[in-house]
Amino acid sequence: MPRPDLNRVPEFYHGYINKVKEDDLVTALRNSGSSFISLLHTIPAEKQNYRYAEGKWTIKEVVQHVIDSERVFSYRALRFSRKDPAPLPSFDENLFAQNAKIENRNWNDLIDEFTSLRNATMLMFASFDKEQLEAEGIASGKPVYVLGIGFICAGHVNHHRQVIEERYL
Repeated sequence: MPRPDLNRVPEFYHGYINKVKEDDLVTALRNSGSSFISLLHTIPAEKQNYRYAEGKWTIKEVVQHVIDSERVFSYRALRFSRKDPAPLPSFDENLFAQNAKIENRNWNDLIDEFTSLRNATMLMFASFDKEQLEAEGIASGKPVYVLGIGFICAGHVNHHRQVIEERYL
């Protein structure tokens, strides 16, 4: 399976896709997921609610953002793979973060949720044939295609793993 054609993905997401070194999507999803999970297991309790600057998310909020985003991206890929022509709206990640009630979330539950979600994401993308991976649609007012969305999922996690490592720890 080739890497995604960046001409078929909104420019905003190119940075995420470029953070994926693997050429195979399922391998990229597996590797980015396992490295993120490994990192999460090393974060001590006293750092989970840490913000590196005023107005920035806590590590727990970052993890919830990664989970929320992957759900949205996967939903888009599913709809487009099934030839649903309806344009899909954008989502406001800050609104999601404000309403996630992260203070009520258990750290290990967040890790388990991400682990389960990433496994489901891998299984879904692995189930797609070439035609489904090439299917496209409109999300956030821009054309995008399923293979690109899969690489966005992998790269988005790589991006936030790097942010946590460089700014929070």
